[in-house]
Amino acid sequence: MTDVAAARDDSFALTRPVHVGRTHLVVTDLATVSDFYQTILGLSVIEKSASGVVLGVAGKPLLTLTTRGDVARAPRNAAGLFHTAFLMPSRQELAHWLAHSAHRHIRLDGASDHLVSEAIYLSDPEGNGIEIYADRKPDEWTYHADGTVEMATERLDLQALYDSAPKTEWGGMAPDAAIGHMHLQVGNVPEADRFYEGVLGLKKMASYPGASFFASGAYHHHIAANVWNSRNAGARSDAMTGLSDYSLSFQTKADLDKVLANLEGLEIPVARTAEGYSLKDPWGIGITLAA
Repeated sequence: MTDVAAARDDSFALTRPVHVGRTHLVVTDLATVSDFYQTILGLSVIEKSASGVVLGVAGKPLLTLTTRGDVARAPRNAAGLFHTAFLMPSRQELAHWLAHSAHRHIRLDGASDHLVSEAIYLSDPEGNGIEIYADRKPDEWTYHADGTVEMATERLDLQALYDSAPKTEWGGMAPDAAIGHMHLQVGNVPEADRFYEGVLGLKKMASYPGASFFASGAYHHHIAANVWNSRNAGARSDAMTGLSDYSLSFQTKADLDKVLANLEGLEIPVARTAEGYSLKDPWGIGITLAA
């Protein structure tokens, strides 16, 4: 695990051969949801149009919000988003955000110590799940002989985290924050395993009852897929609210070409776009692959 120990702690998720780039949600009330991500998460506007807005940090796009005339609220048991996980570059930044949310009286959905990370959960005004988290140093993680990583869901001491926060005013999301992982609602875990591991080439790093966690380069997870609310869900429609698509960034063109060859061999349709190569997972969730 020399690769693990040597990586910069603050960007381990992003230095792997594959990592999450940006995500795209369809919403009914663009102004309200956009304002939430700006004021509560501290994202800033990068681009704006009548039907959408691109939000991010330091000019780096992280979240696109769009709306459309025929948009319909997705049922809770639909395939799509469980949460978008925003990775803070340090525990101090996580604590600073927690203090900001407390002062704004934001209702949290929960908080957990996952051994590899510390995480706080909330939802946007349309019920899209959000995780704000900070990783522990990779050399503090416990790896098993098969390369999987020890994860758990334990109580996070929010008071202690809050007490450790800087006493200065929070100035928005840190410039080196990123989307660390995407957690998806799917219809079937074995099918998710076949797609994310077998087709896209990620490694299954951990399993919970009803969920699998996949990653590249020994990270704990870049993608998670669960059936906790969505068992046997079918494919999404384009007009549904929630997760439309997200992107996976490859460090090298060779790694991307390997996945594209796999997709071609399996006759999975892929479209070339300005952003990269676009396809859909078995539940109609869009994925853009880019090098």
